[in-house]
Amino acid sequence: MRKRLLYLLVLSSYFLLHSCASPQHKNDTVAYTDDYNRTVQVPVAPQRVVSTSPAVTEIIYALGGQELLVGRTDFCTYPPEAALVESIGGISNLNVEKIVSLNPDIVISGSMIPKKSTDQLEKMGVATVHVIEKKRFDGLYENISRIGQLIGRTPQADSLNEVLREKISQLSILNSQNSSPKLGEVPEGRRSVYYVVGFGPTGNFTAGGDSFINDIITMAGGRNVAEDITGWSYSLEALLTADPDYILIRREDSAAFCTTPPYTRLSAVKEHRVIGINSGLIDLQVPRNIDAVQFLAQRLSNP
Repeated sequence: MRKRLLYLLVLSSYFLLHSCASPQHKNDTVAYTDDYNRTVQVPVAPQRVVSTSPAVTEIIYALGGQELLVGRTDFCTYPPEAALVESIGGISNLNVEKIVSLNPDIVISGSMIPKKSTDQLEKMGVATVHVIEKKRFDGLYENISRIGQLIGRTPQADSLNEVLREKISQLSILNSQNSSPKLGEVPEGRRSVYYVVGFGPTGNFTAGGDSFINDIITMAGGRNVAEDITGWSYSLEALLTADPDYILIRREDSAAFCTTPPYTRLSAVKEHRVIGINSGLIDLQVPRNIDAVQFLAQRLSNP
């Protein structure tokens, strides 16, 4: 009997020691500095993640971390299966109470979330970090790495970035006959492109030279007619004067643009050189930006 009791004591001590020696406890945290230079204590191995950004949601799926996702916004619609994840409302009107009820280990946010929502979440003890859209195309790789680090998928993030860089390299080789440039280089003689972000009575908006969309146009073999501006506002007079070779626009807006004066005066409209594109490929800084480069390159090389 004494030997049996001694055996049970040793066995229980063994399991106690090994459970305490676990390398990562779910409550372990580490200091993380986000894109707003805020230092937040985040879990080392989060098991419940809420995304308040369509780009963040898409990258989480691309990294194979979808099983961690317990909440997403109404605008997180890619991939389609994201619709099965619990919604926490819109972007400008997050349902903070709903987020808290999901008991997330971490909330990963983008650049569109109001500061008051972040403040509310922090007051409620929810670790919230911001991974925002970067101005240059290369910022995509940084965001993938950041999100990979936050959800415990660093090896997957490294692998994804390697694949994406290889795809861009291959596209550059394929475009070499057209003198495909590196980022920031736009040779003369390129076909001019204007990307329509907004149009009509409320104003004309496009992607300026300080945007990753400008880089997508450049890498695809085009020249952004708005490359000299910063920000998004563009005058109607400047657009009509530039009279770009191609108009790039969201597919759902194409018909309205082509039938609305004075845009009907543009050569690209008259000569059917208006390119409709899936907005998800170009409006968000996501892995599908590679598809946008390839799609646009094909259209520009086959007028």
